[in-house]
Amino acid sequence: MRTGDPTPLRRERGFTLVELLVALAVMSMLAMLSWRSIDAMQRTQTLTQERADELLRLQAALGQWAADLDALVDTKELSPLAFDGRVLRLTRRDAAESALRSDGIRVVAWTRMQSGSAGAQWMRWQSGPIKRRDELADAWARAAAWIESPAEIDGRDTQVALAAIDQWQLFYHRGETWGNPQSSVGNENAGVTLGGGDAIPNGVRLVLTLSAGRGLSGTLTSDWVRPSLLAAR
Repeated sequence: MRTGDPTPLRRERGFTLVELLVALAVMSMLAMLSWRSIDAMQRTQTLTQERADELLRLQAALGQWAADLDALVDTKELSPLAFDGRVLRLTRRDAAESALRSDGIRVVAWTRMQSGSAGAQWMRWQSGPIKRRDELADAWARAAAWIESPAEIDGRDTQVALAAIDQWQLFYHRGETWGNPQSSVGNENAGVTLGGGDAIPNGVRLVLTLSAGRGLSGTLTSDWVRPSLLAAR
């Protein structure tokens, strides 16, 4: 090396301990913020899916309700539609056998019932296929007794919980107004007289009070109109 060379010797310099600690702290904060964002997104997605599932179940339940009323059938033995203040019982065509042009029917019941830890639920009960008179009378009696002993359901029958509700109400449209299904007022010469001496009302109004504290809450009203109702009525 020549004497008097002006180029100085350079020494490589790394990170100090303080700089490393600062960098690690910043990276930790970024990682924490990222995790919280991802967790919030997952929670939102889960909540949205739960709400969507509840809505689909409720829509399916209301669809089944309307289908049962649309399929009301006169057995000439019992009233096709009877509400005692707790349970609504009806006789309907057997949907499973309709495609086979069978004359089979089923007894269906709807009610509000406590269902263990799930709380009060809107419930549907259905008998097995019925072909004989004695089977019809037996199924009708089982439907009435169902609310008293749901755990002892007959092997021929099925029950399903459809929606969490605090209460439910029914109103019949007879003549020109909505009224209590158990009242005879307004029932004179209204509706279609069928077996059992009762009448199918012109319409049935269902009012559900959905349970608070769940994804879906509030009051829901659904009106069913008898398919054979004339426009003039």
